[in-house]
Amino acid sequence: MHLALGTMYFGTRTDEATSFALLDRFVEAGGRILDTADCYAFWQSPDGHGGQSEAVLGRWLAANPGLRDELVIATKVGVEPTDTGGTEGLSAAVIARAVQQSRERLGVDVIDLYWAHGEDRSVELAETVAALGALVAEGAVRRLGVSNHPTWRVEQARRLAADQGVEPFTALQLTTSYVEPRPFSSVPGKDHRFGFVSEETIDYLQTHAEVDLWVYSPLVQGSFDRADRPFPEEYDHPGTTARLAALRTVAERKGVAPSQVVLAQLGTWSVPIVGVSSVEQLDSALAAADLVLDDDDLADLDVRR
Repeated sequence: MHLALGTMYFGTRTDEATSFALLDRFVEAGGRILDTADCYAFWQSPDGHGGQSEAVLGRWLAANPGLRDELVIATKVGVEPTDTGGTEGLSAAVIARAVQQSRERLGVDVIDLYWAHGEDRSVELAETVAALGALVAEGAVRRLGVSNHPTWRVEQARRLAADQGVEPFTALQLTTSYVEPRPFSSVPGKDHRFGFVSEETIDYLQTHAEVDLWVYSPLVQGSFDRADRPFPEEYDHPGTTARLAALRTVAERKGVAPSQVVLAQLGTWSVPIVGVSSVEQLDSALAAADLVLDDDDLADLDVRR
């Protein structure tokens, strides 16, 4: 299973010493995928702007110069706030400026995977596609991904890239877990209109093997294991009840925490991104990478209510 370390709060809520310890442990255990964004974590910053996570990663990379070529470093553009309100968006000018700022903070010549973070319908999609494609052509970026976009816009962008002869999106980042909120409900902290994996997403991925799915917030802020972290009210429905019962059965059979089963199950069809604040939490997630679910386990988990 490929597991990505989400570094959203590095440099803000998670101090630098802890961030370095988490990065060291992740790499020591064989982890190689790091995910961040140029806007992380603006809501935790006194000036209302991001960049702290990228800067911490850059300092850690500088302290570990032999690691860079072993890592996949992914960052994002489009959701950094402006001083006048709103977000920077995905215009060609923003993309050209933001990628250079991200490279400088990270201290890297090339970004392995560059995500269009959120939609910007004020800009023609063809402009965004061309600007991102140019980054690959000039060697600033190796691969392109798209986060929190509806599937039809993803496909439209890929068709535009084919028409323009530039690099297409080959990765999709959305949120999902083993349990899901009620349809049409608004989940606190999940404010992207098209941020959730849907049946349409899954169908699209099944017919486009060249596109990877990365999933954020797979553990719903620790709700699977911690009684003091109940699921948001929007998850309270019969489907969740049935799935949690199946999850407990499999977790008990395996002798592991429910969260580890969740990560292992998600890892059979996606790249889970885990956000942790302690080495203990990270070790639990890393253990899931070695957990093998057999056909009976997966059948038991396939609860559809």
